[in-house]
Amino acid sequence: MKPSVFIDRKIPSEVEAYIAEHCVVDKWEGLTPIPRQQLLEKIAKTNGLLTAGAKIDSELLKQAPHLKVVSSISVGYNHFDLAAMKERGIIGTHTPHVLDDTVADLAIALLLGTARRVAELDRYVKEGQWKTGDGVKLFGTDVHHAKLGIIGMGRIGEAVARRAKFGFEMDVVYFNRSRKPEAEEKLGVRYAPLNELLAASDFVVMLAPLTAETTKLIGRKQFQLMKSTSIFINISRGQTIDEEALIEALQEGTIAAAGLDVFEKEPINADHPFLKMANVLTLPHIGSATTQTRFDMAMLAAQNLVSGVTGQTAPNIVDELK
Repeated sequence: MKPSVFIDRKIPSEVEAYIAEHCVVDKWEGLTPIPRQQLLEKIAKTNGLLTAGAKIDSELLKQAPHLKVVSSISVGYNHFDLAAMKERGIIGTHTPHVLDDTVADLAIALLLGTARRVAELDRYVKEGQWKTGDGVKLFGTDVHHAKLGIIGMGRIGEAVARRAKFGFEMDVVYFNRSRKPEAEEKLGVRYAPLNELLAASDFVVMLAPLTAETTKLIGRKQFQLMKSTSIFINISRGQTIDEEALIEALQEGTIAAAGLDVFEKEPINADHPFLKMANVLTLPHIGSATTQTRFDMAMLAAQNLVSGVTGQTAPNIVDELK
């Protein structure tokens, strides 16, 4: 008898067909996220759940006596209550690696976009403000040969470093939980303590995963260490920085600009101060959002799911649940 799975969002038809070869499939047909109560009802009889952000906690697990695996279409898994899952013996999987280059591309786009004020000056032209003799008021900041500090030197960090070092000849330093000698040798990057990195860098890219240790890792003291000309990029999670401290740093000129793909609350509130700042580039959490990468993530998540519910070893089990 085939195991049963529930898919809580729309996925590519080819991915759904793959799952259906191995499992009995039930799925959410709505265009908006499934309401929590309906998810709790659906989970009651299923062996596997394919999701991308549903909160997996004790409440849900109590309603899911037959659940074996939760497969998330994401690299991050901060929506998993790891302790509750481990207590119940529930496997949790994610989709690392397939999105590394795509997210790294976006980091460079944010870096260039903030440095050269791309969105701001696009509006400037379209609103008819461009006049002969504008000159200095349109100037931006050079990226090439500048110093880049990367916080979080995982696979995405290495991909960003590679683009920065060999594409723009930047001087790259990094801070990480542990040193990466192989990356240092291969990419020509240097390790630096966090405070030293912040003080020396022209651009700082936040790539650390969200954990108890990295929550609000960058706050008022850290921004005050940075150059007044520096630019801060965040493509990790909004909670890795203190948003109030960043707002203050931007308003007071402690740093020059910011490029943000993630926020403490998503979607961001329409009256949020970031949305009124010309020196802040804001994107709607699109780090991995290309057609090919999202397909690859969904297919990997499907493979994780099928492996888990059919008694095989899922290839991408979250480390804390192994």
